[in-house]
Amino acid sequence: MPSSIPIAAHFATHLATYFAAFGAALVLTLCACAWLTPRTWWRRPNARALGVLAAGTAAGGALLLALFDRPPAAQMAEAPVSTLDVPVAGAPYRVRDALNLRVAGGIGAERLLVVPGGARVIATGRRDGDWWQVRATLDGKPVEGWASSLWLRRADER
Repeated sequence: MPSSIPIAAHFATHLATYFAAFGAALVLTLCACAWLTPRTWWRRPNARALGVLAAGTAAGGALLLALFDRPPAAQMAEAPVSTLDVPVAGAPYRVRDALNLRVAGGIGAERLLVVPGGARVIATGRRDGDWWQVRATLDGKPVEGWASSLWLRRADER
């Protein structure tokens, strides 16, 4: 799994992009309002002026993001797919912390049991988004269910 430092840097970059886009949109909205609306609108704060500023900033910021920020799908398409990010059938994984094994993928699915942290599970190779189907042996009984891949580590990973 990647370390949290690149994720934090990625988040900070996107946060800065959003602040820049919506900040520029606010400035452009203020300029447009100064030129295109009657001066009497701006003598006292009122709901109409606030609505115009909010709508202009939201629309302008969204437009600037659409024009200048690359969509996440394009970024993901460029990133090479690592075989470590997908479940390999028969590969052992270690449970990071107590893990809810479920009958289907998703937090709304019924919980079968809790696999203790440090236990080993085997991936079946089936996947549903971030949810992987795994097999485990608990108390001498084999069990199969779905687990969030966020709680799994490769067996050779520390």
